[in-house]
Amino acid sequence: MAASSAGVLDGDGIGATGPQPGFLDKERIIAGPGFNRWLVPPAALAIHLCIGMAYGFSVFWLPLSKALSTAGTGAQACAKDMSFFAELFASGCDWRIATLGWMYTLFFVFLGCSAALWGGWLERAGPRKAGVVSAVCWCGGMMLSAIGIHLHQFWLMILGSGVIGGIGLGLGYISPVSTLIKWFPDRRGMATGMAIMGFGGGAMIGSPLAVDLMKRFASPTDVGVMQTFVVMALVYFLFMMGGALGYRVPATGWKPAGWTPPPAQAGNAMITQRHVHVKKVWGIPQFWLVWMVLTMNVSAGIGVIGMASPMLQEVFGGNLIGVAKKFGELDKTELAAIATVAGGFAALLSLFNIGGRFFWASLSDKLGRKLTYTVFFVLGGLLYWSIPSSAGAGSKLLFVGAFCIILSMYGGGFATVPAYLADLFGTQMVGAIHGRLLTAWATAGILGPVVVNYMREYQLGLGIPREQVYNQTMYILVGMLVIGLVCNLLVRPVADKHFMSDEELAHEKRLAHEKAVAAEMGSASARHNDAVSPLVVALAWLAVGIPLAWGVYRTLVAAAKFFN
Repeated sequence: MAASSAGVLDGDGIGATGPQPGFLDKERIIAGPGFNRWLVPPAALAIHLCIGMAYGFSVFWLPLSKALSTAGTGAQACAKDMSFFAELFASGCDWRIATLGWMYTLFFVFLGCSAALWGGWLERAGPRKAGVVSAVCWCGGMMLSAIGIHLHQFWLMILGSGVIGGIGLGLGYISPVSTLIKWFPDRRGMATGMAIMGFGGGAMIGSPLAVDLMKRFASPTDVGVMQTFVVMALVYFLFMMGGALGYRVPATGWKPAGWTPPPAQAGNAMITQRHVHVKKVWGIPQFWLVWMVLTMNVSAGIGVIGMASPMLQEVFGGNLIGVAKKFGELDKTELAAIATVAGGFAALLSLFNIGGRFFWASLSDKLGRKLTYTVFFVLGGLLYWSIPSSAGAGSKLLFVGAFCIILSMYGGGFATVPAYLADLFGTQMVGAIHGRLLTAWATAGILGPVVVNYMREYQLGLGIPREQVYNQTMYILVGMLVIGLVCNLLVRPVADKHFMSDEELAHEKRLAHEKAVAAEMGSASARHNDAVSPLVVALAWLAVGIPLAWGVYRTLVAAAKFFN
């Protein structure tokens, strides 16, 4: 039986002789008849909700900056003139928060780099193998970081979570993209929106969980971060492995019952039925236009995320708590009170960031990807332009409302772009192409914060009042969105010369271990049926839905402080 199944012909009549595929190989996860495609999104969410904790690592910075002093060693903070390289190996002084923040930067640098480097491998190896590697890297990196905390060696934390964990981030982030798009050709935006919503929601679950665990493990001589890393790594590994092993890919030629692909003309010119090889995208103008679209959208959004809390406090000052004082006139008690309100504002923004990923990506299935991004840039530009006016008028409602919508479109940009790429370049290698596009995220992660932070410092240096230092920044962000709008409007269907020929596509399918329905799935289908009960589907959604609901509840509790 093994020999006969190993010798089945592939879709091109070429013998697939050789050893049986391994447990993690792509050939082992091709879905048989009756498989319910709604089992794939919760598998993707299980991974994205775990790696999304990268957004929430800042909850560890303050405790880690006091690790040695809390232990009663008498250690002080590392000297300001100590070089970063020296601080990597310093064991006798507490790390500075600014130094710890480098881990956050490395997360997204290595996310973009690993996604770009290994996206092509992922398409051939399949989402299960990529998901397992992601789990090992992300959770193994956290365990290595726990050792670094125990030994008080920051280089181990950088290597563990920053480098190894960052590689796990990249592979985990793109692991479901191609698979979801192939399972949901009729609702590409909604499918990728569900998974990428999970990445935005990861910190919403992980941050309060980490705070609770640190409180549980903390003692008069221990901040409890090391133990928290170990517990979270074990929990995340369980969920991520469950997600990776739950991945299935559709057989070549599969499509939803009753669905027919839209014609390539009559209003669907932006949606191709052909496929571009990932090696060619660097030389295709549309790729770079979409790269700029994502860079500008993310730069504008990510620039204000990190400054949202201080921005609200400095702009409205005592008005946040009903005190007619500017920010610089507040005492310590009043500063603590407005910081609580600002924390609620940040929680509110996170909800809109997450909800926007699903809302806008799903809406793009109706509007089209190009029009959706046009809305992002036009509406976003108007909202950024309005912020100085609403701040000057003291209107908290307009100020907060503008930022909530802006952050929804920031998240929506991430969730919509995989479907945009599939429309333009086809689905065969969309995961790998998406991986290369994520270099735009790494670029934006530097560009956006630098513009906002340095403009703030520059404005303060000129003696401009704190409540006005963000005005010029908002206008600069409007300029970024105008650049993104122009790039988006220039996107046209990809020229025929860039698509793979039928022979090239057939070769790539063989390399990707795809099996044609008639030639390879036929005999297997008679012996194997993947039908699952609705109860299994419901349990899979509950497994990810309960933690997500808990995170939403904790975030709503925090957001409620803004309205008190």
